[in-house]
Amino acid sequence: MTNGENIVLMKAELDEVDLVSDLFDQYRVFYKQPSNIEEGKKFLLDRMRKQQSVIFLAVEEQETSVKPLGFVQLFPSFSSVSLAKTWILNDLYVVQSARRRGVAKRLMQKAKEYALETDAKKVMLETATDNYKAQQLYESIGYEKDSEHFYYSLLIRP
Repeated sequence: MTNGENIVLMKAELDEVDLVSDLFDQYRVFYKQPSNIEEGKKFLLDRMRKQQSVIFLAVEEQETSVKPLGFVQLFPSFSSVSLAKTWILNDLYVVQSARRRGVAKRLMQKAKEYALETDAKKVMLETATDNYKAQQLYESIGYEKDSEHFYYSLLIRP
């Protein structure tokens, strides 16, 4: 295990989609979805080509390659009430071997910096009610739990 000096964060472009696709598949499996790297890759490529999401990737530089460690994916949104851009932090994943090394915190910081660069009003996210480790991370870096609103969803298809 290294001390993190070889960890680099980058905005993922189409050239990095293979690195992100494997992480994305692991993320989906974590959330009890069947593994499907090819469909996940198509989903990511579609979002990236249509500029419907922004992905930041954490990699560890090795002698002859890079090892993907984690990613964060942001989707743009807007607040009509605030007349402002917002970002939805929809996906955050760090491989098991890289956890407790500050990778998630660095990815979250990168998302915040990007929101500032794009003049957004806020970054929003949601997590499972029993994902205590994630909640602890979010609160440790300034996210506040919303206790004023209820969120509803309508399932259109399974």
